[in-house]
Parts: sequence; C-alpha cells; structure tokens
Amino acid sequence: MSIKKIPESTISRLFVYLRELSELSKLNIRTISSSELGERVNLNDAQVRKDLGYFGQFGISGSGYDINELKAALEKILGKDKTWNVAVIGAGHLGSALITYPGFQQHGLNVVTAFDADVKKIGKRFGGITIQPAGELPKAVKEKKIAIGIIAVPAKDAQEVANSLVKSGVECILNFAPTVLSVPENVKVNNVDLSRALETFSYFLVNPALSGRVNKAVSGKK
Repeated sequence: MSIKKIPESTISRLFVYLRELSELSKLNIRTISSSELGERVNLNDAQVRKDLGYFGQFGISGSGYDINELKAALEKILGKDKTWNVAVIGAGHLGSALITYPGFQQHGLNVVTAFDADVKKIGKRFGGITIQPAGELPKAVKEKKIAIGIIAVPAKDAQEVANSLVKSGVECILNFAPTVLSVPENVKVNNVDLSRALETFSYFLVNPALSGRVNKAVSGKK
C-alpha cells in the first residue's frame, strides 16, 4: 500500500486519535470502541474505522481497541517513535523563538542547528544553538542528518533557502515565509502564514453574529 494514496486529512486525524489515546492511557483506561473514540474527537465511528482501516485491522469486533496497542501502532505509523533533527533558517524574532521553543521536543523534534545570512547574527546563541552562516547549510544537513527544515526568512529569500534545503536532501519543510514555494513532488511543504491567519479574524470581528455561530460550532455548544 502506498502512503501517498492516503488522504492528508486522514493523517491529520490520526494525530488527533493519538493524542486522545495518550490521554486515556495515562488514566489507565484499557479499551475504547470506535464510537467512543469518535465521540471524543467529534467524528462518527465510521470515519474512525475508515481512517484506521488504511493501515490494517485494529481491534476486535464487540471488544473495541486495546488503547496501548493502538497507541503504539499509531506512533509507529506517524513516526512518533523516532526523533527527527530540525534546522531553522532565519534567526530573526520568529526564528529565534522557534529555535528555543520547548514544545518541539515533546513531539520528537530536535532543533540541532540554525542559520542566517546576516553576519551580525552569526555566532549568536539561542537556547544552546549557535547561529551559523547560511552557506554552511548543505554540510550541516548531511553531518547532523537534518530531516526537517524550518524557513523563517523574508518572503524574497524563502525560495532560495528552499532550493538549498532540497538540494541538500531535506524532504520536509515548514515554511513561515508568506510566499508559495516551488519544490519537487517528493518534498512535503507545510505553510504557516501567521499574518494571513490573523487577518481572517477581521471578517469575524465585523460580523459578530457569524462569529458567535462559529464559536459555538467549535466548542460543541448548541
């Protein structure tokens, strides 16, 4: 079975399932049915079974899923049983915050190196990471086995950084620059446009009635 044929929406939901299973495991709850798991994440049981069905047969009819077994299986499927090295490119306000963000380690992501083209920033340290010249990126990717590159540079420089990451062998990029990157099909890019996300709030602020309906829908209230 090819992972490429699995919808990205399914992959996203697997992470949601995993978070719920992790919480249940901490409470020493041993089993859960597809309908119970679906109810916890606001999905129907058919969707839960369909998502899990892409990866094989889980659980026993009438008995539900063994929480610890399903949790371990999802961790393996999602690569959560491994640690992935990350490089941050761009050491401005956003980049430096990302370098020192403690939440990455909780998800198996380890920021091991960072780069910038500004000579005034090279040599500075953030959270134990020393900023290196951008030209040293290819060498560092190979030496430190970088799996993920985080782009936190101005839009005009983002494509050049992406090209360097791709050429160095990085196949996963988290892009904070407000621009669309052109990369080969085998490279996965997730775009995070903070400005655009904030801008959308203006619509709801000038349409409070709609905003109220959306908030209720998200919270589950009627």
